Amino acid sequence: MGSEMKEKCGVFGVFNHPKAADLTYYGLHALQHRGQESAGIVASNGKTFSYHRGMGLVTKVFTREILDRLEGQMAIGHVRYSTTGESLLHNSQPLVFKYREGDLALAHNGNLVNAEYERGLLQQQGSIFQTTTDTEVFAHLLARSAKKTFAEAAPDVLKRVHGSFALLMMTEKQMLIALDRHGLRPLSLGRIGENGIVVASETCALNAVGATFWRDVVPGEWILVDEDGIRTGTFAEEEKKSLCSFEFIYFARADSVIQGRSVMSVRKELGKILAEEHPVEADVVVAVPESSVPAAIGYAQSSGIPYEIGLIKNPYVGRTFIEPTQELRELAVRLKLSAVRELLEGRRVVLVDDSIVRGTTSKRIVQLLREAGAKEVHVRISSPKVGNPCYYGIDMPNREELFANRHAEEVAMGQAIGADTLAFLSEEGLLKVIGMGMPNGPEHCLACFNGAYPTKLYLKE
Repeated sequence: MGSEMKEKCGVFGVFNHPKAADLTYYGLHALQHRGQESAGIVASNGKTFSYHRGMGLVTKVFTREILDRLEGQMAIGHVRYSTTGESLLHNSQPLVFKYREGDLALAHNGNLVNAEYERGLLQQQGSIFQTTTDTEVFAHLLARSAKKTFAEAAPDVLKRVHGSFALLMMTEKQMLIALDRHGLRPLSLGRIGENGIVVASETCALNAVGATFWRDVVPGEWILVDEDGIRTGTFAEEEKKSLCSFEFIYFARADSVIQGRSVMSVRKELGKILAEEHPVEADVVVAVPESSVPAAIGYAQSSGIPYEIGLIKNPYVGRTFIEPTQELRELAVRLKLSAVRELLEGRRVVLVDDSIVRGTTSKRIVQLLREAGAKEVHVRISSPKVGNPCYYGIDMPNREELFANRHAEEVAMGQAIGADTLAFLSEEGLLKVIGMGMPNGPEHCLACFNGAYPTKLYLKE
């Protein structure tokens, strides 16, 4: 289920605001769902950097005393899950470097598919890497650029990297904002105060700091912000837009707006289409909290089956996959989720979730419902089958470990998780919802569903 897939990161930046570090802290807090391994903020007073990074949640990493030391009117921040590079402090971001132009900081959401190739070339030329994250490639390319200034070199560097990136780069006086040529990750701009600018992975973070949404960053666009104003340009020819469809299905917060679409509304529509495609006679609709709630409500509205809060999530339980034994992992799932027997006993239940990845969590949740007395459990998934790994910044199992590839048919898949029936939203149903309002057709990456990757992958033979 969705909890088995992890987004890589979230980025947030502020230019020209006296409380830049504080705003970045609150922005990162709003983006905490995008990364919980580490957090960091770099601030600039126009002359020097001050920064702090640490492992864990934003509220654990930063204190009032630490934030007071981060002085300046410009800052960038980052929350991280590791997909490229181990979960270690030296891989936490923003990364900070010294180079010929002075100080440099980088915060990156995404995954560079040609990072290993570029890294090898750079090492042959004498580069010594300090981290194992692909983000460092940007810094070495910048340091070796023949262009004389940061404003000239940064857009030029972007031409050499491929894959997904929502990127913030900062010197003492300038901030560069860039989005990969396919727009695989979301990135939005906002305005705050008289002349302040805010950039964030999701609009929910703009709302959290009181910023007004301005516009989305365009795929292949770079934006340079400094005391002279705002300059924009493109580093790549226009490519087919391919925003990750899982942003709508699972990753983004429900109160965010992506490509002008309310994430909450999209998820409810996915649930409605799911009910039309896969109806079933049942007594109650239940969601796997939290991201599946809108889809479950949509399913209930379309089917006429009442929606109930049949599963309760404990917000104080951390990540469960690190438990050392199967017995302890199952206990951790019970601590994280509990079933409401009074609503489930003797009833036919439709269990709505956003995805199935490995299938292990799905099996445990179905078992919880059975133990609570559910007479039947019909699992409905508001996305198509995930049969292909992601190379663009989502922590996902390899092809052989994916649940959809271990079972030939949905009947066998349902039996494997203990459900009476199991059904997935069709790819056509997904596109019917997320493709709405797109004049040139769907503009989303569906590679994890159909294997049609929008970029060259640079995979080893």
